Amino acid sequence: MSEHKKPHHQSPAEQAADARREFEKYEKFIPLDKSWINRMGVLDLVYGHADDIKKFLSGRTGLGSDLLALKAAAEAWDKSQEIDVGESGTLYRMLRFASWKLGIKKTFITHGTLTGRVKDMPNDPGIVNLSQKELQNLPDKTTQWASAAVLMGDPERLPDADVKLQLSYKAVEHWNRQRQQGKTWETKYDATIQNQAKAFLEMLKGHKPDFIPEQAEDYCFARVFGYMNMEEGEKLWEKLHHHESDRLAEMEKIIPRIEAGEEIEPADHRVIQAAVMWGFVNNKEVKTKYPQAVNKSWPQFWEFIREAKNLKTA
Repeated sequence: MSEHKKPHHQSPAEQAADARREFEKYEKFIPLDKSWINRMGVLDLVYGHADDIKKFLSGRTGLGSDLLALKAAAEAWDKSQEIDVGESGTLYRMLRFASWKLGIKKTFITHGTLTGRVKDMPNDPGIVNLSQKELQNLPDKTTQWASAAVLMGDPERLPDADVKLQLSYKAVEHWNRQRQQGKTWETKYDATIQNQAKAFLEMLKGHKPDFIPEQAEDYCFARVFGYMNMEEGEKLWEKLHHHESDRLAEMEKIIPRIEAGEEIEPADHRVIQAAVMWGFVNNKEVKTKYPQAVNKSWPQFWEFIREAKNLKTA
């Protein structure tokens, strides 16, 4: 009589180890952390190390549009009054604040959705005298002005700072420490995209991972996969109203559209990425009018999705 082995049920530790081994195949598709690199780049530009950020970016391929904008701005910073910041609101605010703080005259060229958004942003050099709390209460409701102040030497450290402002504190500390040791800064990869990619790959295997939305950039992914609702997102991150789209409203529009198999029209990279990943997990083709918009934060996105088909069909 043959013996029948009982099916082996993986422990949480075994599942985590398997997930890690599986993810290693996809790590090459994870982009640089543009928030970190932008902060390093601005510090280099305003404190006399422009050659370092220019050298770093010139040696990279597959840069997202925000880092391509930083590359262009770095080349122009010491040579031209006109600075092209592309569609990067982060770069626009940080370099504009820096130019006001340094008392240098710069004209900023914008593209895409940023051209419309700047109309609602402060245009007053006097904001350089505001506290970080006051900067966060400006009409565009973002921490980026406060981050700009930190990069320009504001020593205040708010105990309740959000993730992006905390990142600015860490960026200044790291940049200063490296410079004091005669070194340049260290590179980071995008942990937000990495965590979303890991969760997505687990979903393709039929699991429901314990994904925790940590910052506003997680909202679209968390909303479409049911980890949070619009009210929770707005309570945590009011600034979601002021990105490439009003992400709170946009997700409510596109969820019924992708469920119905209809084309979605937003040119917002986070919206598109979340929708396409949802469609892949749920065997729904998601048609998007602006597939190239993902290049803003994740230029390897479509390669990642194509590679994920191997896991889906395995």
